[in-house]
Amino acid sequence: MKFTSRKVLITCLSLMLLLLAACSNATSSNTGQTTASGENTTNTSESTTTAGDTNKTTYPLTIENFSISGEGGEWKPKSQTFEKAPERVVANTQSVAEMLIKLGLTDKMVGVAALYGSVTPDVADDFAKIPVLSENYVGKELVVGASPDIVLGRGDLFADADWGVGTVDGLNDMNIHTFLQTTNHKGTLDSLYNDIAQLGQIFDVQENATSFTESLKARAEAIKASVADQPEHTFAYIVPASEDSITVSSMQNDTYQLDALSLLKLKNTFDGVQGEVSVEQLITTNPDYLLLSAYTGSPDIDKLIQNLYANPALQSMNAIKNKQIYVTDFGQFWGYGHQILDGIENMQKQMNENPIQ
Repeated sequence: MKFTSRKVLITCLSLMLLLLAACSNATSSNTGQTTASGENTTNTSESTTTAGDTNKTTYPLTIENFSISGEGGEWKPKSQTFEKAPERVVANTQSVAEMLIKLGLTDKMVGVAALYGSVTPDVADDFAKIPVLSENYVGKELVVGASPDIVLGRGDLFADADWGVGTVDGLNDMNIHTFLQTTNHKGTLDSLYNDIAQLGQIFDVQENATSFTESLKARAEAIKASVADQPEHTFAYIVPASEDSITVSSMQNDTYQLDALSLLKLKNTFDGVQGEVSVEQLITTNPDYLLLSAYTGSPDIDKLIQNLYANPALQSMNAIKNKQIYVTDFGQFWGYGHQILDGIENMQKQMNENPIQ
């Protein structure tokens, strides 16, 4: 009887332990869930891991991108398949390198080129760690010499030329992946957001990409809201070809820049105009603003502005009479990256300080 009683006691204790373990597991699996009222309960390592797994890249990964046949050539769809996240990255422009820094990829950068603008202060320290292949546009030899497994950036720089990093097909034949920014191909701000999302997938940094994109969208919406009650104004873009000449761009193919400027309710005065624009056309259209960009090695912008204001032929123009000439940094305006919002915000600040009367 004693043996039987002891056996029953052990069996009961075992059952109790099993029930306690089951209750403990049920409690753990329910923590971190959202209640009917929308309140989030206490997070656990299990729920965090599950959320992280959802945002992980599964390789091999195929990304739809493009190839291009030289400067101004035709863009053709071409996919890129990644067996793993790239480890050695060359950016063909400063602006795309800064974007990669924002995504947390500084340590993967083995080369950057085309340093034509100011580096934004928030990434300056990281940018200084990246080897500079050329301060100007870089050629294929130096790019390949950096032993990259991916080259990315402005699409019209993928060419076999002194200023080109090599063609997409040529680089791919050497087992070097490519990624052309779609902001450079009939782009809009949505193109920027899509590029960032794809880079997030390629490098398996989706959470960084999502956070970065959300911050950019919030800035864009803030710009729009700030001018919601203001009228639309027109602008013309002056190419800083020299200090003593006036070269006007119609900006017909510059959809990315035009989309960003529309945040400020700025409309291209030469919308729909094809080909070269004369000074006479500039005077006739009479834009409210004149815009320029300054870059490393550009003509003296201050001198150019002085000449524009002093030019007798332009004195009837609203932009001249109202002193409405504004300069953006080249990298911010023509870098085809997120820095364009920096340029628009700076322009907005200047315009607010000197409103049209």
